[in-house]
Amino acid sequence: MKSYRLNRLFNAKSNKCFDVAVDHGFFNTSGFLTGIESMPKTIDTLLDAAPDAIQLTTGQARHLQSVPGKDKPALVLRTDTANIYGKELPDVRFNTALDGAILQAVRLDAACVCVNLFIVPGAPEIHEQCVANIMKMKLESDHYGMPLMIEPLVFKNNADGGGYTVNGDLDAIVHIVRQAIELGADVVKADPTDDVSLYNQVVETCGGVPILVRGGGKVDNETLLKRTADLLEQGVSGIVYGRNVIQHDSPAGITRALMAMLHEGADVQTALKLV
Repeated sequence: MKSYRLNRLFNAKSNKCFDVAVDHGFFNTSGFLTGIESMPKTIDTLLDAAPDAIQLTTGQARHLQSVPGKDKPALVLRTDTANIYGKELPDVRFNTALDGAILQAVRLDAACVCVNLFIVPGAPEIHEQCVANIMKMKLESDHYGMPLMIEPLVFKNNADGGGYTVNGDLDAIVHIVRQAIELGADVVKADPTDDVSLYNQVVETCGGVPILVRGGGKVDNETLLKRTADLLEQGVSGIVYGRNVIQHDSPAGITRALMAMLHEGADVQTALKLV
């Protein structure tokens, strides 16, 4: 049954996926709402851009799922929220999952759910909570035929980067991705490595489970498209970009460019002309 929903997530032509993440409001963190202050407007913009999927929370999914017709992007439902993104870790840290997350996803007609697997320096309890969330969801996701996307992320020290900063160390990413696979991920959503040419080792760690790579902070068009091309060469199954789409001057244009790279094999220069 999971394959039926995955067929909605991955493009039939390329078997790759472009998922736009706009679930940032779930995390109650300063600066996370830039470009997505109005979710109805955000969804209208993304519907015009037409990616393969949009990642939303249970409270915002209605803006996508109420749109008539069968050609809209698939829903990826964010199932957990955390309070560990600021410049300093709070005294009490948490990563909390929705109650009955998988059943909520079924009722919202999601194609997939997304759940975190964090390693945060100075907050080992967060990792424990993430593992517990995943173990509970795994059984329910199998029962309801709902694909489980695990998002394994290793933080740098929050204070060093002025808040959450991607740790692009290959060894750190390989090990946390491997744990996601061991926990039963149907799809993995992971950070890029500092040296993108090594990312084939992360892909190999997945053992055939599709891996989508996160976009991170906003960069210029050529940098974004070049990095995407390099990742595709390493064998990834797609991308999950947020700020690089919704904060772009032309969300539809950058989406056209990225979709052409993923699904039509366009090179960087060809894609740049589509922005």
